[in-house]
Amino acid sequence: MHSPYQPINCDLHDYLEIACMHHYRLNIELNDGQHFVATAITTRTASSKEEFLLLQNENQQFEIRLDKLRVITPLNKNASFGCITF
Repeated sequence: MHSPYQPINCDLHDYLEIACMHHYRLNIELNDGQHFVATAITTRTASSKEEFLLLQNENQQFEIRLDKLRVITPLNKNASFGCITF
């Protein structure tokens, strides 16, 4: 079942934009408990107004709807932010 999109706080968008601008490698935890590591590429807004983070891992590019994010932590040395909870 597809739940209605819940926009995230504007302040959190800033962290995602920084992560994408610097292509940070992120440790990502989703609301459903899934964990994985991927590189932030860009964000996009669908015509339905849902927002997504485009990521790259070793095998493929994929996207995560922003309201599914629980925590992101950059793994890059000297990243401009630390662990961010959504």
